[in-house]
Amino acid sequence: MKLSEMSCGAEGRVASLAGLPAATRKKLMVMGMLPNTPVSVIRVAPLGDPLQVRVRGVDIALRKQLAESIDVEVN
Repeated sequence: MKLSEMSCGAEGRVASLAGLPAATRKKLMVMGMLPNTPVSVIRVAPLGDPLQVRVRGVDIALRKQLAESIDVEVN
């Protein structure tokens, strides 16, 4: 499943960041979004972009286009 497909309050684990460009992947990894890391969707903007996700206790706002490239395993 893609991170962009998760609903508010849903929790899962990051499965893969392989669909992202190298520079973007590196920035997200520095912020704590690593494979096998728990992630939860806190809020989705009214028009669906951006998404607020929580990773390792830190809230990150991601554009929907970016979230569509992140694979997750839903709990």
